[in-house]
Amino acid sequence: MITTSHFLVLSAILFTTGVIGVLVKRNPIVIFMCVELMLNAANLSFIALGRHFGQVNGQMYVIFALAVAAAEVSVGLGIIVAIFRAKETINVDEVNLLKS
Repeated sequence: MITTSHFLVLSAILFTTGVIGVLVKRNPIVIFMCVELMLNAANLSFIALGRHFGQVNGQMYVIFALAVAAAEVSVGLGIIVAIFRAKETINVDEVNLLKS
């Protein structure tokens, strides 16, 4: 039988994978995907703990978190497009907006 601890361990593994991806990768699209992976890991833990305690609060938090994630992705992709138009690169190491 799958218990709450199984879900929490999976959530920790997904979150750790996302953190490693953010720290290692240099492509902003991949970095955004890793941030989304971390957010979904937190959502999984909310759902698992809500199920464990018999509450629906975890599901309500997840719905709000998904709405914020959708807004974050749209703003982030808009910023990436603006940076690409200005600098003609999206490599994180090569982009420095403080220099003209």
